[in-house]
Amino acid sequence: MSKIVFSKGNLTITRAAFARLMILGFFLTLFSTPLLAQQTGSVTGTVTNAADGSAIEGATIVATSPVLPGERTTTSSGNGDYRLPLLPPGTYTLRFTMPDGVTERTRVMEVLLQQRSTVDVAVDLGQPMEEVLVVGTATLLEMGDASISDAIGSDTFNALPIGQEYRDLVKLIPGVQYTADTTRGPSAGGNGQDNTYQFDGVDVSLPLFGTLSAEPSTHDIDQVSIVRGGANAVGFNRSGGFKVNTISKRGTNEFHGEASYQIEDSSWTADRENTDQDFDQTKDWVVANFSGPIVKDKLFFYASYYNPTTERKNRDNAYGPVPDYSYDRDEYFGKLTFAPTDSLLFDASYRASDAEGFGEGVGTFESARGSQGSDASLDIAIVEGSWIISDNSSAYFKYTDFENKTKGRPDYLSNANPAIGAMLDLNNLDSIGQFFVPNLRENDPAWNAWAQPLIDQYSYPGNTNGGGTVGGHYQINEQNFYRESFEVGYDLSFDWGSTTHELHFGYHQEEIEEYLLRSSNGWGLIESIGGIENTSDGEPIYYRATFYQTSLGEYGIPPIRSYAESRNIEINDLITMGDWSFNIGLLISEDTLFGQGLRKDPTALSGFVAAPGNKYEMKKVDFDEMLSPRLGVTWDFADNMSVFANYARYYPSASSLARAASWDRNLHAEIEADFDINGNMIEIEDDASSSGKFFVPGIEPRHIDEYIIGLTWDVNDRLSTRMHARHRRARDMWEDTWNFARQFYSCTAEPDRFGCMPAGWSEEEPYIPELSDYIDQIGSGSTFVIAQLPRAYTDYTELSFEGEYRGDNWFLQASYTWSQYEGNFDQDNTTTFNDQNIFIGSSNLADARGRMLWNFKDGTLHGEVPHLFKLFGYYELPWNASLGGYFVYQSGKPWETWNGSPYGYSSDTIRFVEKAGSRRADAHYQLDLNYTQNFYFGADNRYAVQLRADLFNVFDNQTGYNINPVEDSSTYGQPLSFYQPRRLQLMAKFLF
Repeated sequence: MSKIVFSKGNLTITRAAFARLMILGFFLTLFSTPLLAQQTGSVTGTVTNAADGSAIEGATIVATSPVLPGERTTTSSGNGDYRLPLLPPGTYTLRFTMPDGVTERTRVMEVLLQQRSTVDVAVDLGQPMEEVLVVGTATLLEMGDASISDAIGSDTFNALPIGQEYRDLVKLIPGVQYTADTTRGPSAGGNGQDNTYQFDGVDVSLPLFGTLSAEPSTHDIDQVSIVRGGANAVGFNRSGGFKVNTISKRGTNEFHGEASYQIEDSSWTADRENTDQDFDQTKDWVVANFSGPIVKDKLFFYASYYNPTTERKNRDNAYGPVPDYSYDRDEYFGKLTFAPTDSLLFDASYRASDAEGFGEGVGTFESARGSQGSDASLDIAIVEGSWIISDNSSAYFKYTDFENKTKGRPDYLSNANPAIGAMLDLNNLDSIGQFFVPNLRENDPAWNAWAQPLIDQYSYPGNTNGGGTVGGHYQINEQNFYRESFEVGYDLSFDWGSTTHELHFGYHQEEIEEYLLRSSNGWGLIESIGGIENTSDGEPIYYRATFYQTSLGEYGIPPIRSYAESRNIEINDLITMGDWSFNIGLLISEDTLFGQGLRKDPTALSGFVAAPGNKYEMKKVDFDEMLSPRLGVTWDFADNMSVFANYARYYPSASSLARAASWDRNLHAEIEADFDINGNMIEIEDDASSSGKFFVPGIEPRHIDEYIIGLTWDVNDRLSTRMHARHRRARDMWEDTWNFARQFYSCTAEPDRFGCMPAGWSEEEPYIPELSDYIDQIGSGSTFVIAQLPRAYTDYTELSFEGEYRGDNWFLQASYTWSQYEGNFDQDNTTTFNDQNIFIGSSNLADARGRMLWNFKDGTLHGEVPHLFKLFGYYELPWNASLGGYFVYQSGKPWETWNGSPYGYSSDTIRFVEKAGSRRADAHYQLDLNYTQNFYFGADNRYAVQLRADLFNVFDNQTGYNINPVEDSSTYGQPLSFYQPRRLQLMAKFLF
């Protein structure tokens, strides 16, 4: 029953009804005003009389910039304050004209993405001369509010040794660990799938998984903004980790362009520590862009092309030569900026990327036909606009459409088609599927007599004992992701007595979808059984083919479609009162998950009946269940110092349960077909597969509470510092688990069993007592359920110190963060190789004995890096050159020993036999350097040639990480992965 919010007389309002009333009120407010974009920054300040400090009312402030078509104008209020909101990031000139029409002042300053810049002006009235001052370049550390946020402009990251991809920018974020992972994100107060990644405000996180999916390059990025904590209710921030946003470059009133070529030759890379992964690989990048006006002061354009390629000469394996690896991507981007009036601004952009890979993986003992390839396309469309309604009100809108299509495929495609009753072509096992060649067995002449001809025909040269794999890769995986979103917002500022209020209202909705179709290449996997197993009728089995049910074309198995919808409402008020500012905000969210394969039926025992292919509402988390307060306070107790505190709650939106719990998952089951010694099919059955899951009634969504206190200190005009303490606590984790685990895994039921559930841990009963009856009524379903795991938690604490110094021709930023990350629910440690897209809410956690939260899971989490130091900067040399550097030192990752034997399992995966995080890998440090030389020529240095060298990991410190935790493995305690070796990249660029 919903909790009561208000009750008087006959009137009672529940939490659910209250949330809906707020929605209605918001829409009434919103649609009484115009709409309009938030990929912007803002400028605020105060105009005063230098003689007595009194406020000047009616001063006119005009802002102009190369990135802004036209100009923006406002006037100072009665207390001298002025505001210029919704400014595209860039360099601005502010012209102040006093009410006397004579006195003028001019300031030149930088506006950063999603940051507020302050420019105060004190003038001597009656003095007509114009004063032009360049305001100190905006600090990258946000110094004026209670959040932990930063912004980085392209002038900064272009001067540093940074890679070409979006994910390369993450290494610059203070307090965020440096990672060599290529799929999973770094931990920073949450797990590696808790972060949010945006490009031009579009969420490019992979739907359902929360990892970075898109591949935009840094050459298109103009500025980056980061929010690590202390979020307000502006921007719909639900991230359980950090949130990164970027804005792309745009056209101006002048034509500009560039073309570059960059290369990393194989001979410029040091030998790899892991000799199994040592190969000759060359990468190159071609970049071109062109921008300018279509209609001066009204309509600008920007267009770019990006072409990264990789060629790798794979070394011969046991079978001989294998196909070389190649990767080629073509990416096109176009953007229009239109200002029909000085108060209206619109942006429209489209990004299209197509990538193709071949030779992406052949094992040491695998024939060349086992090579895999991939195809991927990415399309992002954006339309956004903003309207400056008056000096104190504005609005914006944004529509985005994201489409990421991927396909993993064998490079060799078989013509064989599995069918019930068909024969296996024993003379061509290397062309009808992926065949595992048998090995000879000691003291088994019957087996050896059967296996030897197969070994002679299919094993690798020079080998008479068997083994190896032949044929094309067994699986074809087509997986597409879609996200469509729309948001609108309205901002209003006003003075009320001695306080100033800046109100924000916003609404955001999005729909995501995953399309998944997995099928087999020919007969899929073909195993050698050799007569040691029998069918249910006792007939010997010699071969077994395992293929996806979807490969039986005559049955018309549909793809699995998974959907999720989200709606969010935010209300925020920034209140300024003298030296104090208070942020009061509320983000209200609603999430709905849709599965496939059931249909609602109120007359059915479970409420559902089977309906393959049908979309159904699986789980809805209502507005009244996800209320996220955002509270902050800042006290400017000195002209150059302030203290701040913040509380925020987050409900992360990423979840894999729309597919992981979908009923139609069992339609993509694998089929096991058994054959006799002559290849005749003698038996066929379904292999065990995940199926649909019910949600335990009454579970509450995972949430994160965050507490921050901090201090900012502008030591002088050049040096800015910030320090803070932060604590995050996550609770109410959802995970699939066996419905009867608490009952049958308890020490009451199994008093002598190693790893049983301790007394008092939880109720010793099923999560859903009627589950078996539900499954019988529907006719299918899993005995696993989606539960709110009892006692699941994570706690994160950090202390951070940051400083930034800007000299006349040099820049330096340093940060040190101490952190502690503890808990018993480790989303970053659920597989041996965790650098992949792991189901959120349906991982290996809590799956069986040894994987339960009481099985040594409480300890140090995998994402903890207790000590993290970063130092980066650049120096501008007097001969039109610059030198940049980046240094990082961080602690190694925790790990612990795994062994399934004490629990009665052969599988060791995340079955801990000691406290989580009992051990730690080696610490890693790395230095990257770059040198850039510019040559200018032509009138007014209109043209330039730029030569650049980037040297990564100067000391070739290939620290091992991802330690093998499996106790009975021959490589136990040894690293399975290593940081990238020293490598050199050279670039030549032409600019105009």
